[in-house]
Amino acid sequence: MALSTSGASTTALMAAIILLLLLLGGSAEYSVNSEIPKSDVDLLEFPLNLEYLEAEFFSWGALGRGLDAFAPELTKGGPPPLGARMAKLSPLIKDIIAQFAFQEFGHLRAIQKTVPGFPRPLLNISAASFANIMNNAFEKPLVPPFDPYANDINYLLASYVIPYVGLTGYVGANPELLSPTARRLVAGLLGVESGQDAVLRALLYERALVKVFPYDITVAEFTDKISSLRNKLGMDGIKDEGLIVEPALGAEGRISGNVLVGDQYSLSFGRTPEEILRIVYGSGRESVPGGFYPRGADGKIAKSHLGR
Repeated sequence: MALSTSGASTTALMAAIILLLLLLGGSAEYSVNSEIPKSDVDLLEFPLNLEYLEAEFFSWGALGRGLDAFAPELTKGGPPPLGARMAKLSPLIKDIIAQFAFQEFGHLRAIQKTVPGFPRPLLNISAASFANIMNNAFEKPLVPPFDPYANDINYLLASYVIPYVGLTGYVGANPELLSPTARRLVAGLLGVESGQDAVLRALLYERALVKVFPYDITVAEFTDKISSLRNKLGMDGIKDEGLIVEPALGAEGRISGNVLVGDQYSLSFGRTPEEILRIVYGSGRESVPGGFYPRGADGKIAKSHLGR
């Protein structure tokens, strides 16, 4: 009888330990040991390309230093970005962009805790890279060349180029994800990325009719041209709109102000990884690197298109 009681106690103790371990294992919000399907891993790794880009551009723009100075472990040994500079920003804009930078550091940590990830790809965030985007948007060279680091408006316009692309990528990836862990992470990333885009659009909307010196072109016209270029490069219809649109394209088809962009139901547009690569490469082809990624993006999805 005593032996039976001892065996029952041992069994109960083991069960309690196993239950405790399971509970502790589930308490971590993100873990590289999570049971995530390979397809989800690929979809979660792909956005690292955009998160690295945003982290470096915002950090250098506001603080004059990047990941190598603030969080070198997040780079995983990848090369430093090309052409990174500190921007000439007012205290308010500098503060907002610095917040964005540290938010992007957090995004990198969250993704890298969930999936293995990859080293920071070579990024080109030089003034010349952004000038080339603006030239393509207007289908002519701007004189003098556009300098994203020159002042508040230029930097906000350059920032307009980036977070929205990542936002549409998260929207597009969400229905393809199989695991709750992956969907939870993407939902959290999407929430902040969409917030960043909203802040940028609101700041630009406040200045919509201001002329961008020295081009005699308004802020709203710049956003329209940038959005049109992204639609053209993405090659999958209208998924991007500037700050002022024809009323038929505004919310409920009734208003031209377009501080937040959405479809006919005011829902966010989604893009595939291939569409995103066409845009950030600036080539209109997911197999032809360039633009912000001179050597191409990393991860299984991006690499699968290289050399085709």
